[in-house]
Amino acid sequence: MKDFFTVENQEGDRIDRYLSEILEDKSRSYIQKLIKEQYILVNQKPVKASYRLLLGDRVEITLPEVKEPDIVPEDIPLDILYEDKDIIIVNKPKQMVVHPAPGHYSGTLVNALMYHCNHELSGINGTMRPGIVHRIDMDTTGSLAVCKNDASHQSLAQQLKEHTIYRIYVAVVHGRLRDDNGIVNAPIGRHPIERKKMSVNAKNGRQAVTHYKVLERFKDFTYIQCELETGRTHQIRVHMASIGHPLLGDVVYGPHKCPFSNLQGQTLHAKLLGFVHPKTGEYLEVEAPLPQYFTELIDILRKK
Repeated sequence: MKDFFTVENQEGDRIDRYLSEILEDKSRSYIQKLIKEQYILVNQKPVKASYRLLLGDRVEITLPEVKEPDIVPEDIPLDILYEDKDIIIVNKPKQMVVHPAPGHYSGTLVNALMYHCNHELSGINGTMRPGIVHRIDMDTTGSLAVCKNDASHQSLAQQLKEHTIYRIYVAVVHGRLRDDNGIVNAPIGRHPIERKKMSVNAKNGRQAVTHYKVLERFKDFTYIQCELETGRTHQIRVHMASIGHPLLGDVVYGPHKCPFSNLQGQTLHAKLLGFVHPKTGEYLEVEAPLPQYFTELIDILRKK
């Protein structure tokens, strides 16, 4: 794949850093490798990763073709909350990756869905993400909708775009929230230095809005409910950390040491999912019960 652009307002930026912002799914080290192997040219000439862009520079990017591995169906048990011939809603467990990616080509939700649905999944997102319209993090549990055909996929994708899908999450955060209700309205974008992280970033971020409500307060933590108005990557995790209340167990955006050693990642559960059914046109709402680790944690916090 080839792409071109002319430098208009990025004068002085290192080419590797700038391209890591343009190509969000590519790491800076990978871009540096492309530059070294001359897949990236400036004014038809190879440059170094440290090259500083000048106004009017013509940058040519050639991405080498990568052969995608075959994704095979796997007989992995699924906790199905709802299913018909058009969609399936599952309750995703902790430590399960939603779709295959480097380092995770088996054991994913997609591998399990391919087996369960006998390959009858929408193909809009390609062979690596069949049926997947939206995602939740590996360590986030709860409801996730998957489409079995392209028409259903297009309908849900449009509802996501229009922010009409009702999504309620529950979480435990550090500290005692003072207000019973609140709104975090802050743009989220790629972290300017740590490229695998997101951050509240007014310059390069996209609008993100999270509504939160206190469900219960404990000595050092608060049990909250979050309603997503938008659906940015790591939105709840980033937003709550930005107001000084990171999620319990989230070592990426919170304390590097978790006070509960048995937790695996952030304490976040996609509890409720509601949308207009793509075929019937009727509103459908599904609730995923709290996982055992979550209910046991709440009991521990209450006793403390």
